[in-house]
Amino acid sequence: MNCNHHPDDSTLLSYGACSLPDALAIVVACHLAVCDHCHGKVADAELIGHGLMEQEPMEPMSKKARDSMLALLDKSVDEVYSETQKIPHDQADGDIPEPLRPISGQWFSDLHWRTMAPGMKQFILPASRGKLRLLKIAPGTFMPSHGHSGSELTLVLKGSYSDELGRFSVGDVADVDPDITHQPVADTHEGCICLIATDGPLRFKGLVPRLLQPFFQL
Repeated sequence: MNCNHHPDDSTLLSYGACSLPDALAIVVACHLAVCDHCHGKVADAELIGHGLMEQEPMEPMSKKARDSMLALLDKSVDEVYSETQKIPHDQADGDIPEPLRPISGQWFSDLHWRTMAPGMKQFILPASRGKLRLLKIAPGTFMPSHGHSGSELTLVLKGSYSDELGRFSVGDVADVDPDITHQPVADTHEGCICLIATDGPLRFKGLVPRLLQPFFQL
């Protein structure tokens, strides 16, 4: 896929170093699944990180620390297995990206969308660090103008939208920091579905969006 907007290099490096909050990391993983350019950057960063680790002196690990680490690994494997069992194995296809399916399922049509405002619906996804959601925007719908108290990654999964940063189509990522204020609008010919991750609350300009913010976990 020919993507026109990508995560910042610093975001890709953090992803390669496993230091991104999981909500943001899932968005990056979904982008990497369709973008060879960014996939190559992350692979290079991982090779550099592996080389640096090999140069570090080895430290002995106590039996207690080793047992704790193995227990965490076992727990992680069990959690991943548990999540993947939620996906019907007889579905060979789907319109949700593969990296997202363990926590969402395979089809947008199967999700229980919650209405936020006329023309906007969301589906909240589980994340231990940060907020992760799918947002469905009807054609021609404007989102409220807002800024950010932290980072925001938005990946377009269907349709497209435009804002002060440009036009974003399927596979494109908007990597937004607290310096940016924008007002996305879905293109008029087709609705838009985005995967959005944040690590801090949004900052809305209008009174009504600010009043509704706690109800929709924004």
